[in-house]
Amino acid sequence: MSQGDVTRIKVNKQSIGIVGLKRVMQEMGEEYADRPDAEVETELLKRISEKNYIPAPAEIYYGKALMREFNKFLGRPYEEDAPEALEIKVLGPGCDRCDELERVLMEVLAEMDLSADLEHVRDIKELGRYGVMGTPALIINGRVKCVGSVPPRDKIVEWLK
Repeated sequence: MSQGDVTRIKVNKQSIGIVGLKRVMQEMGEEYADRPDAEVETELLKRISEKNYIPAPAEIYYGKALMREFNKFLGRPYEEDAPEALEIKVLGPGCDRCDELERVLMEVLAEMDLSADLEHVRDIKELGRYGVMGTPALIINGRVKCVGSVPPRDKIVEWLK
């Protein structure tokens, strides 16, 4: 399994890695586009659970999350889960500066005693979806805060407040 086979999605406000999601979406796209949501959700859960563990008590949350991703895939309107905590993304392929930004963020979060969903997006195709023209880039709660540099610690603290 390569890193490109895993897609991160929000399931009940938790960031979860799903193996083979892109493949399942492509397989189901046209055939299931006009079927009722309940039928699509059932099929998504069935196919995704072939390569992923889905706890029985969480099936309802996975079903909703997978339907949201299916609607995104089809270009339909969808509703994102509202983040409860800070949502931080470091964009970069894993160069020294990108890794430094991630490390500094973790240190600042620990110093400030803040909880956050921190994700380092390294996949080149995924990076392109954010529309930034340099790395590292820092996104906090959906807003681009910096591109092409590691900002000073005091600036990061200011943004997190």
